[in-house]
Amino acid sequence: MTTTRDTLLQVEAEKSFDVERIRAEFPILNQKVNGKPLVYLDNAATSQKPQVVIDAISRYYLEENSNIHRGVHFLSDKATQSFEAARRKIQRFINAASQKEIIYVRGTTEAINLVAQTYGRRNFRQGDEILISAMEHHSNIVPWQMLAEEKGLVLRVIPMNDRGELFLDKYESMFNERTRFVSVVHVSNALGTINPVRLMISIAHSHGVPVLIDGAQAVSHGRIDVRDLDCDFYAFSGHKMYGPTGVGILYGKEHLLEAMPPYQGGGDMIRTVTYQKTTYNDLPYKFEAGTPNIAGGVGLGATIDFLNRIDFDAAIQHEREVFEYASAVLPEIKGLRVIGTAKEKASVHSFTLEGIHPHDIGTILDDEGIAIRTGHHCAQPVMQCFNIPATARASFALYNTKEEVETLVKGIYRVMEVFE
Repeated sequence: MTTTRDTLLQVEAEKSFDVERIRAEFPILNQKVNGKPLVYLDNAATSQKPQVVIDAISRYYLEENSNIHRGVHFLSDKATQSFEAARRKIQRFINAASQKEIIYVRGTTEAINLVAQTYGRRNFRQGDEILISAMEHHSNIVPWQMLAEEKGLVLRVIPMNDRGELFLDKYESMFNERTRFVSVVHVSNALGTINPVRLMISIAHSHGVPVLIDGAQAVSHGRIDVRDLDCDFYAFSGHKMYGPTGVGILYGKEHLLEAMPPYQGGGDMIRTVTYQKTTYNDLPYKFEAGTPNIAGGVGLGATIDFLNRIDFDAAIQHEREVFEYASAVLPEIKGLRVIGTAKEKASVHSFTLEGIHPHDIGTILDDEGIAIRTGHHCAQPVMQCFNIPATARASFALYNTKEEVETLVKGIYRVMEVFE
């Protein structure tokens, strides 16, 4: 039941979010493309970066640039402190139990590959089964296919309906004595579907099966609490949550990470090395071979500070309102078909226009200053499920506005005029 206090809190949150003030913090948005104001709706591919994140990266190179962990001089100590402070911020942001559970990687793709090549190689045997879903990004298909080919595993696909929702009853029926792992996307990049991952994790755990969640599209659209989800692994990228490219996070439960062998060798992942034997460093460094993306880590820490400062919950609510407005007006366009109509969706609208190729849609919209994504979105099996080659995809972020949705609608009508 909604209480008076809840209503007041919601009103207060809405008042605390000023989208124009937020937009002013993203310098790239203040430009024109083809003589028209930029409307950036390609956030599922990568989000834009606020000035404070850009400044943090610049400041690292201007004032702190040095390699970390092994140096005893001032700059090395300062850089190490910044890099590890960012790790602690990320730990708190996703509510991990320990900073040992926060592994720096290049992004979601590397995180999934890390788990496949360490946990998977050690624990899977010929004939074992891995469950993924019908809406996965290639990054959550190919690593498991590679491992399956190498070890004689069976990759099984959780089916979905024509709305882009997984069949949970069929998912539960897929578990058997050979099921060893589940790896599933939290939010589909191609459809926007929000999967009920907490329930899916609970079902898997009831069968004694661990779960990895691909959270690349989820971290910027809602609060993530890995302990509440009870996931065994959670992977995400900095660049999709207003942070730098080339840096991401693998969260893993400490006891699982402790039992996993290193992913790569060299650099800070060692404790001792002789020609006869190498002993490995403690968590999280065991999985962080070589010089990491230090500036990226520092920038990701600044991203967390930014999201906490602006009232992230209010920003999520604003983004939701913009998305719901788009959900109301886009289907009214004659000949436009929304691909993915799940009841629970995040800020992604994939669509087709009758008789017009998505690449042509994207090209003409670009003439209008509107940036969207076209193609299969690294999710070719999803396109096959809907019997289409590609879609046009508009994806929203906290700095988008209803006025930009109206500009998109006008742009789509312009596309249709060109092809009349």
